Amino acid sequence: MTHFNFPKYNKIFGWIAFAIALISYALTVEPTASFWDAGEYISTSSKLEIGHPPGAPLYQMLGAFFSIFAPDSTYIALCVNFMSCLASAFTILFMFWSISLLLRKLLKRNKETLTTTDQKAIIAASFIGSVAFAFTDSFWFNAVEAEVYAMAMFMLSSLFYVALLWERDMFKPRGNRWLMLICFIVGLSFGVHFMALLTIPAIGFLYFFKNYKKITIKNFILANVIVVAVLMFIFKFLLPYTLSFFGYAEVFFVNTFGLPFNSGTIIAGIAFIAIFYFLLNYTRKNSYYQLNTLVLSILFIFIGFSSWLMLPIRANAGTTINENNPNNARELLAYYNREQYPETHLFYGPQFTEIFGGLDAQNPYVDGKPNYEKDEESGKYIIVNEWKNAVQNSEDRHKVFLPRMWSTDHIANYMQFTGPLNFQVKPEYADNQELQQAVAQFKSDYAQGRIDNEGFQSFLMRIRQYIDVDPPSFGDNLAYMFDFQFGYMYWRYFMWNFTGRQDDIQGKYDDIHGNWLSGIPFIDEVRLGPQDNLPTDALDNKARNTYFFLPLILGLLGLVFQASKDKKSFWVLLVLFLFTGIALKIYLNERAFEPRERDYALVGSFYVFAMWIGFGVYALYDLLKEKLSAKVVLPIVTVVCLLAAPVILASQNWDDHDRSGRKTALAMARMYLDSCDENAILFTIGDNDTFALWYVQEIEGYRRDVRIVNTSLFQTAWYIDDMKRKAYESDPIPSQLTHDKYVAGNRDAVWYNELRPNDTLDIKTWMNWIASDDP
Repeated sequence: MTHFNFPKYNKIFGWIAFAIALISYALTVEPTASFWDAGEYISTSSKLEIGHPPGAPLYQMLGAFFSIFAPDSTYIALCVNFMSCLASAFTILFMFWSISLLLRKLLKRNKETLTTTDQKAIIAASFIGSVAFAFTDSFWFNAVEAEVYAMAMFMLSSLFYVALLWERDMFKPRGNRWLMLICFIVGLSFGVHFMALLTIPAIGFLYFFKNYKKITIKNFILANVIVVAVLMFIFKFLLPYTLSFFGYAEVFFVNTFGLPFNSGTIIAGIAFIAIFYFLLNYTRKNSYYQLNTLVLSILFIFIGFSSWLMLPIRANAGTTINENNPNNARELLAYYNREQYPETHLFYGPQFTEIFGGLDAQNPYVDGKPNYEKDEESGKYIIVNEWKNAVQNSEDRHKVFLPRMWSTDHIANYMQFTGPLNFQVKPEYADNQELQQAVAQFKSDYAQGRIDNEGFQSFLMRIRQYIDVDPPSFGDNLAYMFDFQFGYMYWRYFMWNFTGRQDDIQGKYDDIHGNWLSGIPFIDEVRLGPQDNLPTDALDNKARNTYFFLPLILGLLGLVFQASKDKKSFWVLLVLFLFTGIALKIYLNERAFEPRERDYALVGSFYVFAMWIGFGVYALYDLLKEKLSAKVVLPIVTVVCLLAAPVILASQNWDDHDRSGRKTALAMARMYLDSCDENAILFTIGDNDTFALWYVQEIEGYRRDVRIVNTSLFQTAWYIDDMKRKAYESDPIPSQLTHDKYVAGNRDAVWYNELRPNDTLDIKTWMNWIASDDP
């Protein structure tokens, strides 16, 4: 019997899976900028500018490298898009080798030797599982555009594969070299997206199961606590507090000793290097091997994280796109912490009804943290907000554990889950007959269906100073979490990828758009109503894809197979599945409804389930080889499973994922600009309005005389500063307000006087009133 060279064919078929993925993505990649963040990422990558928090400096530096290969400016977008294709293809390669490693480990645990057919079955299972994932809906979407999620999945897949190699070689000489690589990739991932960090708990369990042969309830619970603590240490303590150290050192040395700006950062950097130099020498000389390994691990995280140095360097260069202007250590910390965005309280905090029960109704946006800015005249950092006067802005009765319904901008949407809010007139206004009559009439109109939820919210906002509103209960929040955040914003997306999809129109919690679809009539009709008399626009939607549950069944079979044969490895994959899925949903704490579908952020979870598809292929082979010859079963199972997963996914998904001819965003941007007079100011609102315009001006140099003003950003001092500077051929916007008039904490709001609603002012008088400091 000839010997089967498993390592050779394992490599060959891994690279074949890579090639299939890369060719498919290259054929379907978007040729130019697409909607949402792609235009911004292409612009900020090619020209090394500063994008939105929390930033992606490593992604941008890699994008700058790829853009070098563009023959002219119109091909830069394609080059940066192709970077996602390549990263996604490498994800498939690492996935193949990860499935192969895990299956060999599982079989060696249950068998002394593997037959040649068993080894071929491992390769077939790894190939089918990885190629199936290559053609899943959400992963393919990310693979053909300039977004960070494709690169983030490359980081996650490589991190998990290297962790499996570390687990394999842990007790060998120099086995911890894999740990150093793990830590380096963790640091690098901060320069792309935080998704890859969710691999850390799974890596922790690989270490636990390798080192503790006897698993007890006590040490298992302790291990769960420790792996989560390690994740939180790296994500919420190690790097944020390091940035805080640099920030406080900068302010201390500049303000206390009168040193030039950035001196404190340089001194902190020297101290930082000295500390690591001392610790490494000390632990090596005293043979503290484990402590030396720990110090080296943290050092390699920082080496990977060093890509963040690009942000203050380029911010100080005065780039055209310079979001949040993180030009010093203090601002870089605010950038990392996403302080530009609303704070979401994960475990305890206020709900959306706080807007009806604030202790300071006239100042609901107070900030309890000092906001430092450079003052060039004094050569010091000054605090520009009245942070010491901040007050608690919510009554305790509006706070709850696990506050899921928190956004005061989405009250009407939340009422789809809570029903109409119960409100009553405050006792001090009980004698106001006009108010009482208005409330009674409103409640009657709402009960009779003459007012919708938007109208309900609008009415409450108009009279909020006169009423008390009962906040949602803890039970309401849990119901919303399971129903919407888990059900609609996770399991619906999960089913899109492994069962089928109704269309590519965003769902609004109804049966019409955005649901999962199986292709099995009686199941779909029970959920969504009759499917045999639909209009042609629904039937002909290219994203109407049906897989008849086949990939899902294969994945569930693999899940059960692994759980029954190798409980430890199963727990590792399950932890990775849950952290990149359900746990991520708890952390993101999504509002109802988001501006777009959010499935693209959950591909880590779908990655794990696709690995179980690979296990399912082997499970089917293992089951049938007991009844028939293994040599007969293997080709049959391989062909059937190829048809049931990769082939059906590719054939159904190709037409709606083929972006090779799409130039919609580019055409829209050009037409927007062509509609403007020379030297016009064009006001935009959000991402889709703005980023395509940024791309066409920044990269293709088109109509740079038009000044784009994004009103969503125009509430920030740094953006107003940018708008008051010349950019290419566009002049600064005219403004009589100086920086001190609009810096954080100044003129954050102008209060409307309802007593004089019909007064009118000419714009100059109104601006003089806004600019005046006269109380």
